[in-house]
Amino acid sequence: MNKQQKLTEKRYVVPFVLITTLFFLWGFARAILDVLNKHFQNTLDMKTTETALIQVTTYLGYFLMAIPAGMFIRRYGYRHGVVLGLVLFGLGALAFIPGSTFTAFLAALFVIGCGLTFLETAANPYVTELGPRNTASSRLNLAQTFNGMGCFMATFIVGGFLFGGGEGTADVAVPYAVMGVLVLLIALLFTRVELPEIEDESVAEAQRSPLTSLFKNRLFVFGLLALLAYEVAEISINSYFVIFVTGTGWMTDIAAKNVISLALVIFMAGRFLGSWVMRYVSAARLLLWCAVGTVACMALTMLNLGTVSLVALILNYLFEAIMFPTIFSLAIEGLEAGQKKSAASLLMMTPIGGCAFLLMGWLADTTNAFLPFVIPLMGFVVVLAYAWRSILSLEFRV
Repeated sequence: MNKQQKLTEKRYVVPFVLITTLFFLWGFARAILDVLNKHFQNTLDMKTTETALIQVTTYLGYFLMAIPAGMFIRRYGYRHGVVLGLVLFGLGALAFIPGSTFTAFLAALFVIGCGLTFLETAANPYVTELGPRNTASSRLNLAQTFNGMGCFMATFIVGGFLFGGGEGTADVAVPYAVMGVLVLLIALLFTRVELPEIEDESVAEAQRSPLTSLFKNRLFVFGLLALLAYEVAEISINSYFVIFVTGTGWMTDIAAKNVISLALVIFMAGRFLGSWVMRYVSAARLLLWCAVGTVACMALTMLNLGTVSLVALILNYLFEAIMFPTIFSLAIEGLEAGQKKSAASLLMMTPIGGCAFLLMGWLADTTNAFLPFVIPLMGFVVVLAYAWRSILSLEFRV
């Protein structure tokens, strides 16, 4: 790719803008989890392995709902999938109001996770279709930038609310109630707009093929594994960040909230930068460079080098920024339109990787603060291998 490519088409600008708002919403919802762990440790005197159930419960919703979401979207289309996802998301958030126990909060998070699955299963493949195929990765990275914006705003605003008034003084139901009302209003908006369903003449044949036929595509299977490995790494790092920097005595809760917010700003900037770079450099090659960067950052973090380790941990957010949308778009590249909806449902099972934070928490509770980073390190090594395999595949096609 040696010259600038067209990102999208004029007729798809409005659908692209509308769908991009969803990326912000689920980024906000997922990033709140990164401060909830520390909040419940403060208020309920829980260990890391116990609060890790926040991630396990939410991402279990992804795993269990991904295939049903894909089946629903294949039958009723992207718009209906988005509306149902928003309704589940909103109702789950409002369920925090009557909730008064940790178990009740976990049940509400499970419903939210189910709703987010519908949103991501619909929006990620839909964005790749809103323009030329050769700019799909760049387009998805641009949309995912607003996911990063949602992450930053969640940790900064909700983290400030939960930690700013002292331990145990903030009601966690308040931010979820506000979010629930807003999400349901957006669901109402999507019932009033038209999103073009993008199909081709091969869709009927693709829809008749079983879901298992995708496993005959080795590069897709490798992409599925790479996305799972990335989710293990990314969710584990985000979930552990505040616990790590406060547990080592490097900073207070409120300072940790500010630093992770800064890291997520870097993450958002990385997606903006990656979207632009991919208009000139192949997505697979950029993914390889970034994977090398993440492996190096995790290695430096594990070495317990003080400020160097902290800087490496923050810099990792820049390198990992383009990974999810890039792996996702590469994995579904070359599939037929009907197969893409099925593939998306399988790919959206990968956030179950967030359950690996349970293992990371166990390592933190039983060993030391630095060894748990071996989990994301191994995840990024898998992503590096996938990037290298993708480059070889593209060169073979040429």
